Amino acid sequence: MASNPLQGAQFILAAHQISQLPEDSGAEVAFAGRSNAGKSSALNALTGQKALARTSKTPGRTQQMVAFDLPAGRAAAGPRRLIDLPGYGYAKVPEALRAHWRQEIDAYLNQRRSLRGVILIMDIRHPLKDFDRMMLDFCEATGLACHVLLTKADKLSRNQAGQALLSMRKSLQALRPEGFSAQVFSSSDMTGVDTAREVVMGWLDAPEAEPDQD
Repeated sequence: MASNPLQGAQFILAAHQISQLPEDSGAEVAFAGRSNAGKSSALNALTGQKALARTSKTPGRTQQMVAFDLPAGRAAAGPRRLIDLPGYGYAKVPEALRAHWRQEIDAYLNQRRSLRGVILIMDIRHPLKDFDRMMLDFCEATGLACHVLLTKADKLSRNQAGQALLSMRKSLQALRPEGFSAQVFSSSDMTGVDTAREVVMGWLDAPEAEPDQD
């Protein structure tokens, strides 16, 4: 079995504002999703660690941006990180805090130079809720790559999961022909874990784009 390049992930810090995140250098991938979509379980499955991201029977426990450090990459181009964005949409969160996180997520996606792409977590049975569409709109506006994990695929038959994936890909194609992708995923039976890891590592290992020249 091939080694897991994400297994060395380690907690660095939790930030309430983007100014509190680690220095904006190297490469990082952000994980976003509604509070009950299985984001923490997906992070744990991808890193091969049972408790890296906190899971709870009460969705919405992630109330800060949580940064995880990764071992140095092959290109030694600087630090590499995973960023767990706040869960949103299910928990009973005060509107003031919701507004704060909308503002911070918008600023993060627009300003963070080391951000290479967003892994967007959606429950395969309930995709494209308001938060999901907001995140896709953010990624579209900023030109960021976005890969959708349709989680909890074990709750559906293979045919149902395939139909849900086809529908999602059509929706993403309508939003942006390139840069958006999707797959089925289950942290329970590890469906799609290797594929998702390849996407994350492809972003982290990609050379930094050269700035545009006038």
